[in-house]
Order: sequence, then C-alpha cells, then structure tokens
Amino acid sequence: MSSSIEVVAADAAGDAAGWAAANREHLKAVVAEHGSAVVRGLGLRDADTVGSVFRALTGSLMAEKEAFAPRWNYSDGVYSSSKWPPNQPMCMHHELSYSLEFPSLMLFACLSAPDRGGATAVSDSPTVLDALPADLVERFEREGWLLTRNYNDEIGVPYAEAFGTEDRCAVENYCRANGIAFEWQADGGLRTRQRRSAVITHPGAGRRCWFNQIAFLNEWTMAPEVREYLVEVYGPEALPFNTAFGDGEPIGEDVVQLLNKVYEANTVREPWQAGDLMLVDNIRTAHSREPYEGAREVLVGMGDPVRLADCAPTVQTHG
Repeated sequence: MSSSIEVVAADAAGDAAGWAAANREHLKAVVAEHGSAVVRGLGLRDADTVGSVFRALTGSLMAEKEAFAPRWNYSDGVYSSSKWPPNQPMCMHHELSYSLEFPSLMLFACLSAPDRGGATAVSDSPTVLDALPADLVERFEREGWLLTRNYNDEIGVPYAEAFGTEDRCAVENYCRANGIAFEWQADGGLRTRQRRSAVITHPGAGRRCWFNQIAFLNEWTMAPEVREYLVEVYGPEALPFNTAFGDGEPIGEDVVQLLNKVYEANTVREPWQAGDLMLVDNIRTAHSREPYEGAREVLVGMGDPVRLADCAPTVQTHG
C-alpha cells in the first residue's frame, strides 16, 4: 500500500489542543493507514498553540541532536523548519535516520503558506524499497551507508550547536555512546563518520522500509553550482556532509539520480494552507520540502522516539 495524504477536517471551536487531545487516537489510526495526514480547520497561528497541539498528540517530543542545518527553537521540542535556501529543494529523507534514536512521528504546522510551491511532500518507503534494483538494495542491506560530516563555523551547523554543548569531552562521550567515529581538526572543527542501516523494519507494521538519508546528504543531490563551490573552497574530503556505501566507496552520481528518480515517481503532495497540521509516520514515510516563493513558516516537532536497535537493523552500528 503506497502512501497517501489523508485530509481530515477539524471543528476545533477555538480549542485546537483540546480537539487534538480528543482525536489523538483517531489521527494516529489515520497515519497508520495512510502514512500521513493533513488536519485542516485547527486555525494554527502561533508557536504556543502549535506546541500545545504537538504535546497533545505525542507522548514525547524529542530534542534534536546532530542537526545538519540551523533551526530556531521556539520551545521544548518545537522548532522552525531547517534553514535551507527557498529555491533549493530538500529531497526525500527520514528525519534523524543517521541517529540511534529517531522520531516515529513527525509533526508539522503551517503558520504561513508560501505563494507558490513549498509543499512537504511524502513518499512511501516500502514502495520505494520494492522499486529499487535488487542488487543495489542487497548491497546497502549488507554494508549499510556511511555518513561523513565536517563541522565548522563557516557553513552548516557548528558542532556546539549540533551537539548542544561546547564541551569537547561531552561531544566525544556522545560520539562514543552513539557509534560515531570522530577526529578534531587543526582549525578547531570536527570530522565524524557513522555507519547506519539503510533498510529497517517498521516496529509497528513489521514492514521493511528504505530508511536513510543516502540521497539527501550526498554531494550529488546538491545543486551543481553549490557542489562545485564547496568542493573548490573546502575540497572533496571536507564537504559539510556526504554519504558513501558502508565500505567507504563513494556513491556515484548515477546512483543518487536513481534514488531521487524512484522517490519522485512515488511522491504525493498536498499544498499547504495557513493553519494546517500535518502528521507523518517518519519510518514508513519519507518527506521532502519543495522549492517555494513567498513567505513560508512551518514549525516542526519530532515525536514518539524509537531506537534503531528495535527496528531490526541490518548492520552493526559503529563509526
């Protein structure tokens, strides 16, 4: 069953959080059936109301760690969308799929809809998995995928922001506890490597899911002019982030294009309207952010955390 975006009408009568609490189980059942849902009629207009709605719908909101792009933090567990150029897409991915703990439920709230584009589109990961070449899937199942990151103060997110501390010992302890190899650079920056499973099993539905950020965080997904500039300035080994096969072999442009092509063939979208709430099963369903024009303000929450170890990972976790 492929993902679809079910639109649910809400009659909140001015009490969005109360309506969300009363309809929590129904909404989770809709997401379990369809992979995602848009709730229309809550009239979400400010971060405080959004936070109340998010907390009414999830047992636990996560604090983000290992962020790859800056966000504003409105309150505990309530963030802005990642700061990303409006004219550049954020291609399909599963939030924090490079972490040992990740949200099973993504929550999005639209305070201001863009004039054009900007949808948070979705794609069904079991369907994507079935559509990929068997030999490619087999290799990623056997080897996993490797994420390399270079944290510095010039581009992307500095390590202090990504890990929530400037204490190098605390960063090192986090890395050791989370299967991340690390190396401090002469300029004070930090380079990390972590290997993760590309295919996991949904802990609720029991379905195998293509669950990763292999394409999104790969150099070949960047706009050509952006990639060329970054390679020229930082060198190919010092890009802010990049992905490889689990054995360290670079992933070719052809593979990345194939992954993005399969995602696009299985993408559905519902244009944002101001006040909308969107719920996405983060394990079953990848999501993206499409290019846009005009003002767009979408708040994000990451709910109901799940550990990778509980999702039948196919490779041993280590840096």
